[in-house]
Order: sequence, then structure tokens, then C-alpha cells
Amino acid sequence: MMRFSNPLRGCEMKVKVKLFGVLKRAFGSDSLLLELSEFSKLKDLIDKIVEENPSLRNVLLDPELMDPRPHMIILVNGVEISALNGLETSLKDGDEIVLIPVIHGGRRDAI
Repeated sequence: MMRFSNPLRGCEMKVKVKLFGVLKRAFGSDSLLLELSEFSKLKDLIDKIVEENPSLRNVLLDPELMDPRPHMIILVNGVEISALNGLETSLKDGDEIVLIPVIHGGRRDAI
């Protein structure tokens, strides 16, 4: 498991991020532990992952929208974020975030 620390003093919480599929291969590990400030939201966690791991930007974020949701199923403590508050979901110490890449495709002649 890779660990990244918050350079700000007084860090209030740690969250675990589980990576699957192409994210796991791109990152080189199946999980990471991140330290975040007390009132962080899911979007802050995504920003931190991309900031600390630029190679994941193109895998994690839609290049036009700069948003992970078109390409990811994101769970916070086992609940899909659309049932929560989306990227505005507040995180707390000990939360587990799961990032599952969605594979899109199909036959071109099927349209």
C-alpha cells in the first residue's frame, strides 16, 4: 500500500482508497492511504490523487469534463456516490473509497 501525507500540519483524517483494473495497473498498487484535512470532500481526494500521481490523470478523469464519473464507479464505504452527495460527499477518518473503472464499448455495426 502506498502512503501520501498531507503537507499541512494538523492533518485530521486518513482514508483508504482501493484501486481496480486499469487504475491498479497504472498506479502499481491495489490501494493507497491518504491523509486529508478534516473537512475534505470526495472531490478533494480525487484532486489529491491526480496531483500526487499525474500518470493517473488520463485514466481517472474524463479529458473533456475533468471529472471521474463518466469512467468510474465510486463507492464510499460500500455506497455508490450517486446515492450520497456525489463528488461533494464529505469524508471522515477511516472511510474506504473504492474506484472501479468502467469499460465502455460495443460493436460499431450494432448501431
